[in-house]
Amino acid sequence: MKGIILAGGSGTRLYPLTLVTSKQLLPVYNKPMIYYPLSTLMLAHIKEVLIISTPEDTPRIERLLGDGSKLGMKLSYAVQEKPEGLAQAFLIGKDFIGDEPCAMILGDNIFYGNGLGAKLGEAKRTAEAGRATVFGYYVEDPERFGIMDFEQKEHQGGYCYRVRSVEEKPQHPKSNYAIVGLYFYPSGVAGMAQKVRPSARGELEITSLNEMYLENGILDAQLLGRGFTWMDAGTFDSLRKAANFVCMIEQYQGMSISAPEEIAYRYHWITKEQLAESAERYGKSPYGEHLRAVLENKIVI
Repeated sequence: MKGIILAGGSGTRLYPLTLVTSKQLLPVYNKPMIYYPLSTLMLAHIKEVLIISTPEDTPRIERLLGDGSKLGMKLSYAVQEKPEGLAQAFLIGKDFIGDEPCAMILGDNIFYGNGLGAKLGEAKRTAEAGRATVFGYYVEDPERFGIMDFEQKEHQGGYCYRVRSVEEKPQHPKSNYAIVGLYFYPSGVAGMAQKVRPSARGELEITSLNEMYLENGILDAQLLGRGFTWMDAGTFDSLRKAANFVCMIEQYQGMSISAPEEIAYRYHWITKEQLAESAERYGKSPYGEHLRAVLENKIVI
């Protein structure tokens, strides 16, 4: 399965911070923002990832992450000349995706919670079986988001959620579950995206793509309930809240979250020697010290 991080856009809501750098390279507490969506795809055991960004920011992100070999991954890069909707990512990444299922995450979305890996794994298996999955998160102001309505169904001795409708910023929402910036699609998503027509605001909307899967009866939902956190760090206020949240979690637990090198090591994508090299590269920073603690088995969870 392939993965895409859509890290484009000009980040105007974060001016003047983003006048000279990518939003996805801004710090969220002690790590660049892009470490968080990359870690989410890694938790889904996705090793081949395409990062899409602007002509100016793509070289900067590539300088940070390289070709992915230090993580046991394969990272590729593509330029989005002009942001024209989230579904455009699948057109830009058509050759990269090929005939495989594909997950996409937005570059400013942060996910955290015990059991997240299991939910990501289920979404991956569902995509490989020919069904799409969107992730839902309860919000108090659903009129500001793309919203899903769903029903619970019995499935293989358990339960799953089937999406009944999706709406973009409805005046009268059918539920309080926002569709967040994480999507899993089966093989053929690039072809489906080619059928999306520009909306009234001239964009290829992800809602339109999701509606196509809904019409075909193959759109499922994964709900991020109690114990999960989702943040869109695209504004000053949300960026501050995200940094405060990560700081609180790391100081309370005494360990780092969304550390790509640690994930790669625990998944046996890299060796002990490679992890040691990464720890050395980060020097005496708290992040480097964390990797050394992982290396010395001081942190086992």
